[in-house]
Amino acid sequence: MTTQITSQTTPGWFAGLGVGPGQPGLLPVASLDVLRGADVIYAPRSRVSQASVALAALRDLDFPAGRVQEIEFLMDGDDARIGGHYAALAEQIAGQQRQGLNVAYLTIGDAMTYSTLGYLVSALRRAAPDLPRRVLPGVTSYAAAAALTGFPLGEGRERVLILPCPDELAELRADIASHDVVVLMKVGRRLPVVLDLLSELGLLEHCALAHRLGLDGEVILPSLESLRSDTLPDGPDAARLGYLSVLLIRGVRPGRFA
Repeated sequence: MTTQITSQTTPGWFAGLGVGPGQPGLLPVASLDVLRGADVIYAPRSRVSQASVALAALRDLDFPAGRVQEIEFLMDGDDARIGGHYAALAEQIAGQQRQGLNVAYLTIGDAMTYSTLGYLVSALRRAAPDLPRRVLPGVTSYAAAAALTGFPLGEGRERVLILPCPDELAELRADIASHDVVVLMKVGRRLPVVLDLLSELGLLEHCALAHRLGLDGEVILPSLESLRSDTLPDGPDAARLGYLSVLLIRGVRPGRFA
């Protein structure tokens, strides 16, 4: 889509949208309204994925899919490369806004919870502080996982910790010991050793896991009592069960399970 640039052109808006964990029905109505008014819709995907997971969360919904542009997102641990990547994307989006185009950017789960959108919003703030932008929240993967498994994320004055899985098991052990509930994200390849730790602590029956919520290969486990690192579920996604997964852990407190 092209727009003639004149001094009278009204800048378009930018909106970052959390599209939920995977189920199309969990997209907020406000976000769907924004999508329908967007001229450009950026759908990020990882370099190891054939398609955008965020875009898959919109399947069967009525929105202008012909305006979607899939782009790779960068999360390789190199702060300089990440910064450069999102600075360049911010300049591109700012240019589109100045042409009068409305731009939406999709992100899986919630818009600002362990999301690449945070990098982009910061870059836009630096590159184009004068242009309109907003962020609409979405449903987090752990909220959906808790609802599907009947796992209370917090009761009374319980302390809840949300974190990416540590590389060092000693850190995770300490986190579990000091909190009532631990929400473990970005588990990935560490899943087998995490399961071993939970087994050692006697917590497997008090944990739940959700994998690829609402997507092909979905796995929902309300309890991990029968799960061990050497008995992962059979199937094509068995080796990758830790990816696109959230693990809910409840530590044992005196009398908690009496």
